[in-house]
Amino acid sequence: MNHYETVAKALAYIRQHALQQPSLDEVADYVHLSPQHFQRVFSEWAGVSPKKFLQYLSLQHAKSILAQSATLQEATFETGLSGSSRLHDLFVSIEGITPGQFKSMGEQLQLKYSFGTCQFGNYVVASTDKGVCYLHFYQHPEQALQELRQAWPKANLVEEQTSMHGQVSDFFDNSFSEGNGKIKLHLSGTPFQLKVWEALLRIPEGQLCSYASLARSINQPTASRAVGTAIGSNPIAFLIPCHRVIKSVGGIGEYRWGSERKMAMIGWEAAATKAGEQQRSQYELNFLSS
Repeated sequence: MNHYETVAKALAYIRQHALQQPSLDEVADYVHLSPQHFQRVFSEWAGVSPKKFLQYLSLQHAKSILAQSATLQEATFETGLSGSSRLHDLFVSIEGITPGQFKSMGEQLQLKYSFGTCQFGNYVVASTDKGVCYLHFYQHPEQALQELRQAWPKANLVEEQTSMHGQVSDFFDNSFSEGNGKIKLHLSGTPFQLKVWEALLRIPEGQLCSYASLARSINQPTASRAVGTAIGSNPIAFLIPCHRVIKSVGGIGEYRWGSERKMAMIGWEAAATKAGEQQRSQYELNFLSS
């Protein structure tokens, strides 16, 4: 069962009352659940308790991850050193096309779109015959379709689920493997935007990166602001993991699909990565003792 709406509401309350550090009982009361029920619902969604989850969202944790990421940054961006975490670069490939080329295709461009639900809420995904070109989270289907039409005003939109959309669903479910090939993205962007989006793919799951670090990774150390703008225009939610970029002081920062959703993604990935590390450590321990 997907409990994202309850989790998002709880995270919004926690964020608004961060200085007061609300108790589990207060948060449960806000989402109209008993403390025990809230604990169970949250743990089913996150895989860890609310208390542990919030530790992954703390300023102290963010700063330690940023420091660790800075130390490992060169190895991470060059070789994908990521331990047990999932590196999106292994599963996703980008084919870039200039905005002018997309514009010249005009009404000849057909986009197939479908709606889906994942652990981070409802989303709409669209694709050309070459790859996924649009993946946005939404609150209302009518609004989602309107935004898709605004993004592609001349394209012929057809509601139809394709195999590419199935790949996206599998990716959210963690059931997508390298053996399935890569999820192809067909994106309209400037060379700089494409460079930033490709760099985002090389930030491992469970890790965080500052805007300045990402700018340095593409050899544009003075372009932090431009990097932030490129991140803000990312058309592919989650698969291009712009949610892993936060402020250098450890703050969550903005997210075009909502700060609570960004918090949910960061905490969820941290919990999943930690669980993977513990599972691997247990396997190694069993292996050594056998």
